[in-house]
Amino acid sequence: MSLFGGAFNRRKVLLTGHTGFKGSWLALWLQQLGAEVVGLSLAPDTEPNHWRLLELDLKEHLADIRDYASVQKVMNQTQPEIVFHLAAQPLVRRSYTDPLTTWSTNVQGTAHVLEACRHVASVEAIVVVTTDKCYENQEWLWGYRENDTLGGHDPYSASKAGAEMVAASYRDSYFRSDGAPFLATARAGNVIGGGDWSEDRLIPDLVRAGVRGESVEIRSPNATRPWQHVLESLSGYLLLGQRLLERQLGFTEAWNFGPDETGNQTVATVLSKLTQSWDGLRWHLTEAPRPHEAGLLQLDSTKARTLLHWHPVWGLDEGLRQTANWYRAYQKNGEVLTRQQLANYIAAAKVKNMDWAN
Repeated sequence: MSLFGGAFNRRKVLLTGHTGFKGSWLALWLQQLGAEVVGLSLAPDTEPNHWRLLELDLKEHLADIRDYASVQKVMNQTQPEIVFHLAAQPLVRRSYTDPLTTWSTNVQGTAHVLEACRHVASVEAIVVVTTDKCYENQEWLWGYRENDTLGGHDPYSASKAGAEMVAASYRDSYFRSDGAPFLATARAGNVIGGGDWSEDRLIPDLVRAGVRGESVEIRSPNATRPWQHVLESLSGYLLLGQRLLERQLGFTEAWNFGPDETGNQTVATVLSKLTQSWDGLRWHLTEAPRPHEAGLLQLDSTKARTLLHWHPVWGLDEGLRQTANWYRAYQKNGEVLTRQQLANYIAAAKVKNMDWAN
């Protein structure tokens, strides 16, 4: 409970998207930090799913953030002090097949959450989570910084840029007065880790194919992404939330939380690293037509490293090892290593003298 300066101990937290991959990991960590967590999300859409495997004892509301009345009702009942907004349609390829749901969830849903926050006096801080894909991708060799142009080719990326603009508009229009909530947005890289069974994601696809004894189709082996374990992004979100709860005005901005340079790797490199330590994983290239996806994407997290004193704890190799261990343990005997891996991550952060861990 002393992590992050004890900022979340006995705090009322509303977490949207708690049934998702990132959200379920964050719900566990917040509970361990002593927070009184309330979840707002749709029911999980995969089987198995990480949220149900964790069996957390917290109050949850299964509702759609596209329904403002439901969001407003939960906000009024919860009276949170801080809101972590993770609920989203998070998949690029699904956004091509269902763009309207993507736009209404990621843009209008974000507006609903912020509008509900505006009318609840208890809210002191809001962290809106978007994505590294919110930048207008120029296929640059260098990482995108927080002041680079927002945009997106596919509906998912564009909708996340839209969510950033909604957040900036609410901050400038409503959250600048005395006593208003402090609002920041957070952009992380390609997140990996145990418990993700989403469609059209590299490691979940590998896991599913491995269970069936099949080879997985790979679309873009040379695409470069900023890979990082889920706990890396969550430590950034929590550290940012801490600063907002401390009423530090300089942190009410957008923040990148990406890996170091070793985490910026091609899909083929990640596959090679995984298959070296995980027997039975096989992959092949597909010749099928595919929708547009960015070829080169990197984040510049200098701002977070310099001003928030946030740094990655696990490099890519360790993140992949922890991810592989999680899935192997679950496949072998149904063991869920989430709590153990969270403890390992915190211990490693202490050894590295991370500010939030000491």
